[in-house]
Amino acid sequence: MSGSSQRHSDVTGYLILLVAVATLGPLQYGYHLAELNAPQDVITCHSLLERRNVSSKSLSNPSQCIPMTEAEFAALSSIYILGGLVGAITAGPISSSHGRLLTMRITGIFFILGSLIETIAESVPVMSTGRFLAGLGAGAATVVAPMYISEISPVEKRGLFGTMTQAMISVGIFVTQSLGYFFSRGMLWRIILGVGAGFGLLLGAGLCFIPESPSWLASHHNPTLAVKTLQRIRGAGTPIHKETAGWNVQEINAEEERLIRPTDLSSTSQYDQQNLATSNLKLPSVGFFGVIQNPLYRPAIMAVCGIMIAQQLSGINSIMMYSVSLLRGVLPISSILLTIVMSAMNVITTIVCAPLADRIGRKSCLLLSIAGMGTMSLLLAISLRMEWKLFSAIAVISFVAFFATGLGPVPYIMASELVGQEAVGAAQSWALAANYLASFLVAQFFPLLNSWMNNRWGGAGWVYFIFTALAGVSWVFVTYYIPETNGKSGPDEVWGRTTGEVAD
Repeated sequence: MSGSSQRHSDVTGYLILLVAVATLGPLQYGYHLAELNAPQDVITCHSLLERRNVSSKSLSNPSQCIPMTEAEFAALSSIYILGGLVGAITAGPISSSHGRLLTMRITGIFFILGSLIETIAESVPVMSTGRFLAGLGAGAATVVAPMYISEISPVEKRGLFGTMTQAMISVGIFVTQSLGYFFSRGMLWRIILGVGAGFGLLLGAGLCFIPESPSWLASHHNPTLAVKTLQRIRGAGTPIHKETAGWNVQEINAEEERLIRPTDLSSTSQYDQQNLATSNLKLPSVGFFGVIQNPLYRPAIMAVCGIMIAQQLSGINSIMMYSVSLLRGVLPISSILLTIVMSAMNVITTIVCAPLADRIGRKSCLLLSIAGMGTMSLLLAISLRMEWKLFSAIAVISFVAFFATGLGPVPYIMASELVGQEAVGAAQSWALAANYLASFLVAQFFPLLNSWMNNRWGGAGWVYFIFTALAGVSWVFVTYYIPETNGKSGPDEVWGRTTGEVAD
């Protein structure tokens, strides 16, 4: 079999099915993130249509809308992010000790419960409870799904499949924005919230038919099943020795050792052989606090947390969560319709640009994305100030497109590439905890800061000057502190370490 056909054959239909099921979790992160955007005025009883057609008594009818102030709505939006923060912190340790599959199944339960509570809520506290539970599921899903996808994907295709996490987040946003266009009236807004329960059920059903991560099985005393699972994913006859050589396997017998170790190292690269030597050191799993206490992992944790914070401080969620209210009246088309166009652009660009991470590198994608978003933030700030409606629309759509080229998908890929298998769960938890913390700050304070700045200086768009400056800071950080991981066989090569440098 030729090298090219071998590379083609390891991407099987079964692998694609597993990735599709695993990314149903991130899809729901995007769905719940944006579900309140389009129907905001209807939910909060601020809709002009609602005010015209119902009496003031029925305005307080909790089945039709839930009266709340702008600050209360901001808190309702951000409570979802707090739930995500808790889910992200706890998902890493749980997935390391009990498996990726069980953790994903737990997220499905939270998605279903959270969505149902949101749908029937008749007060802000009850809806906040549902949002928090959905956030727990989202936080855990965005930690464990990228890990699972990385561990089942061929090494040379990890960048491509890794971008599917962000692609499905974008799909979730697009679906909820599209539903918002049709159901943001009367009591129909509850349908938008109820659809989330359907996605949760779909995830739960799909998880009944997918296997545990092979590398997790291997590191938890079941190498025989791990090899069988990996062989099924890759396809019969596809060599898997190079992949099994890098597994962190403990307490195996001689027969299992022969099963997972390559018998001929002559065809392996220098770094493949070094990975084999490192794997034979059988490093124990590293916990959530252990990775920041150990100087071997500390640079990686700083790197993944930094790019996750950069992702949120780019201002993307100011668009995804508040675009309808932010852009109402300043653009030439319906703000809800523009939001759908933005979401569609996000999906298309993420999918089209998916191969870029493997072709030009993770770091180059990040720098291109940040530079483009910073430029578009500046253009949006100026065009909103000058009331150049067409330029504002172009800036918003281009802003989202540049996000999808790098800063959207790449951070989810890199956490599993900057540390070894023994620390990937903890690294993902730190990365997503930083992501949700920064996202909470944006969700909670963006609408308040935006209103204050616009009232203070008049007009609109002032806050995007801040996002422009933050993009500059992020560009410098990525340039000097983020290593390239594309084409590297493991964290030792990424960080330029020798295999003798192991965790204490």
